[in-house]
Amino acid sequence: MMELNSQRVRGLAPENDPLKIGMGWTVEELDKPQIMVESTFGDSHPGSAHLDRFVNEALRGIADAGGKGARYFTTDICDGIAQGHDGINYSLAHRDMIANMIEIHGNSTGFDGGIFIASCDKSVPACLMGLARLDMPSIVVTGGVMDAGPDLLTLEQIGAYSAICQRGEITEEKLTYYKHNACPSCGSCSFMGTASTMQVMAESLGLMLPGSALMPAACEDLKEVAYKAGLQVMELARKGIKVSDIVTMKSFENAIMVHAAISGSTNSLLHIPAIAHEMGFEIDGDTFDRMHRGAHYLLDIRPAGKWPAQFFYYAGGVPAVMEEIKSMLHLDVMTVTGRTLGENLEELKSNGFYDKCGGYLEKWGLKRTDVIRTFEEPIGTDGTVGILRGNLAPEGSVVKHSAVPKEMFRAILKAKPFDCEEDAIEAVISRKIQPGDAVFIRYEGPKGSGMPEMFYTTEAISSDPELGKSIALITDGRFSGASKGPAIGHVSPEAAEGGPIALVEEDDLIRIDIPGRVLEIIGVKGRELPSEEVERILAERRKAWKPREAKYKKGVLKIFSRTCGVTHEGRVYGIKTPGTGPDSPEMPVFRKKHGSPFRYMI
Repeated sequence: MMELNSQRVRGLAPENDPLKIGMGWTVEELDKPQIMVESTFGDSHPGSAHLDRFVNEALRGIADAGGKGARYFTTDICDGIAQGHDGINYSLAHRDMIANMIEIHGNSTGFDGGIFIASCDKSVPACLMGLARLDMPSIVVTGGVMDAGPDLLTLEQIGAYSAICQRGEITEEKLTYYKHNACPSCGSCSFMGTASTMQVMAESLGLMLPGSALMPAACEDLKEVAYKAGLQVMELARKGIKVSDIVTMKSFENAIMVHAAISGSTNSLLHIPAIAHEMGFEIDGDTFDRMHRGAHYLLDIRPAGKWPAQFFYYAGGVPAVMEEIKSMLHLDVMTVTGRTLGENLEELKSNGFYDKCGGYLEKWGLKRTDVIRTFEEPIGTDGTVGILRGNLAPEGSVVKHSAVPKEMFRAILKAKPFDCEEDAIEAVISRKIQPGDAVFIRYEGPKGSGMPEMFYTTEAISSDPELGKSIALITDGRFSGASKGPAIGHVSPEAAEGGPIALVEEDDLIRIDIPGRVLEIIGVKGRELPSEEVERILAERRKAWKPREAKYKKGVLKIFSRTCGVTHEGRVYGIKTPGTGPDSPEMPVFRKKHGSPFRYMI
């Protein structure tokens, strides 16, 4: 067996042994393979409050396989709890903070492998970024998904019910009932939001045990998965099989095809490129757009579909989706089982996995195709997300077109710009916004305010039967994975950088063409103009535009807003290479030679 990293470090640091003995290690344990078990356990939200039970099971598996596990914790925050106030501005920044701490924990101590346990929006991609930096034998275990409440009530409905209540359409008592019953257990939120999507992405990359993404958080199956992960990481450690031996560009292509099949969150377009970059691959929004075209969309799970996310596991989970889109996947990629994806899928057919899952589904009187459609009879055949460009978004914007009403696939709308979400949502709720309007929320990008979600505004729009089919929301911020309706986000360059979204004025005409992938300004004051005239007007406005004073003067968000990079390439919270600003004449040459000029802060 190759020399273990932990033993190499012991030889370099004579203090290593006595310090570990001081916290309870035995002399015999010092000689064993040492495995870091990093989780986001803490009383932060339902996605993390239960993770200690899986930590303990992983430690038991490691010990039974002859290793010694060490617990590390980097508790995450909850986007839901952070909503409605400036706490949400920390959401994207804290992904990178967790990744940084994982890197620090792993490299400052010296381990032979790692198990990474998380459930939610930023914590799962943070773990994937962190384990990529460490590049050691690694397995991800996720904390599963919470149960739905009474009448299959799920959390993403609360924003809509809140807006309905503000419009006087339901009582405060009814809203309170919904709030008190939407989260009956621990686990990630029970819809295909960012948390659920990223659990699926981790398995699709080959870094989780097959079939383990989105198990119900309270089921015994998930504890068994954590135990088996402890056994398997020891196998990987003894063989020296690292992350870089498993994850390839083919692995990412598989993940993107699965993303299309499940109608995954648009926030994946922030996270997957960031994870890929840590592993030495270049993925951007155009990669998603290209691969989604012609992809079959199969999953009838909320928010775009009918069922809560726990039904995804009941229907066979990621393996069942992969079986349907098998012709679109690279089956020869390696996984943490030590076998290829194709071998894993064959094994699941014979080991009782689908029978066990199907037993749960039968209790609801459903069959698998009620939740996961067949490849031949999909919900859609053109993927689920697209990248729109034009004079309004020269560097791109993202739309989840599977959640957009068909009436809004092509539209010409009048701009109603707002410089913060609070003003926009008040205008929507009070019906100052009318059919045919395009609501703009700007200065909410990474540099402007940390790129928070525009969740409450999207819910106010989508919950209104008339506005949900007749207006659009356009922002340089982002959306919750729970969002649905006519929403276009990640508009780049953002307003804080002087992007065209900062130049939009009242009643400018905005053309949306989702099939044509176009987002552009085509007129002013409600009157369409030749493109040359529009460009001349925008040039005049650009001369008059002045940068805003930085919103944050200290702390994490000051660092984040000053160093974040190009959104669609996942380069948020990176150090920009000197001399490569967006207006630099060297930029085209630099991009051609090096790719993005943004690199992560480490």
